[in-house]
Amino acid sequence: MAATNIETLTTPRDSLPNSYGTGASAVTAREIDFVTRFGNNWDALRAILGIMRPIRKAPGTQLVTYNASVALEAGNVAPGAVIPYSKATVTQAAMEDIVIEKYAKAVTVEDVAKYGAAIAIEKTDDAFLNHLQNVVLGRFYTFLATGSLTDNATTWQAALAKAQGEVLNKFATIQKEVTQVVGFANILDFYDYLGSAQITVQNEFGLSYIKNFLGYGTLFLLPATQIARNKVIATPSENIDLYYIDPGDSEFARLGLNFTTQGETNLIGFHAQGNYSTAVGESFALMGMKLWAEYLDGIAVVTVAGA
Repeated sequence: MAATNIETLTTPRDSLPNSYGTGASAVTAREIDFVTRFGNNWDALRAILGIMRPIRKAPGTQLVTYNASVALEAGNVAPGAVIPYSKATVTQAAMEDIVIEKYAKAVTVEDVAKYGAAIAIEKTDDAFLNHLQNVVLGRFYTFLATGSLTDNATTWQAALAKAQGEVLNKFATIQKEVTQVVGFANILDFYDYLGSAQITVQNEFGLSYIKNFLGYGTLFLLPATQIARNKVIATPSENIDLYYIDPGDSEFARLGLNFTTQGETNLIGFHAQGNYSTAVGESFALMGMKLWAEYLDGIAVVTVAGA
């Protein structure tokens, strides 16, 4: 297997610790930096997954996933006879709201005095950002595991092949185009399979993945906390959407809550301020994001039987 190059996501940032300036301008620059890096990371992940632009969720709407099937009638119809209809069935499988999530972080003046701003503020901002990203991803992995296209295989490689075949067959049945299939597997299973073979795994967005592996456009390699060993999940990239609530919505501003957002797609809002009564720097994040699959029976979950 040919080796691929390692790519690491890096969002440009000015030199630290004085990159944010001082006073109110420093707070504004820090807010812009936070939301820009968050958005850039999600743009990178969307490119890896092959999904389109995020979809802004309109107020009062819910996310729905479906099961779809077609019972094909025989096409050998006698001349002049009535052509029987092939019955297409679409049933609602799940429905959810996007929950608006609110987070806060505080850094004390003692921490700044002890460690300096570059560590006490900016390093904790980095950790804050990563945790928020992982919240969305963690829920997505849990949702993928509920895919209704289930099967068993005798080996891990056979599970990869079967999962891919199942989703390709499903989408062909309902006449939906597939440009690539993305897979999710346990990283230990992957390296057990490789053995001594030399192959380079890419890392971006804190995720390990490999491109164009055994027919998969992208195969994500996840720890056991996110996918069990001897299990493979697959779905077409066309089946994955990213929905979001805009934290910069003018309706929120009417409450006096002004969150900094950046770009055309406002996935997260961020606000920083000082609290003199406790001598801490407060940071607030507001987001409503969900990775969602349109067809639940377009997600294959294949288990290595007897493993």
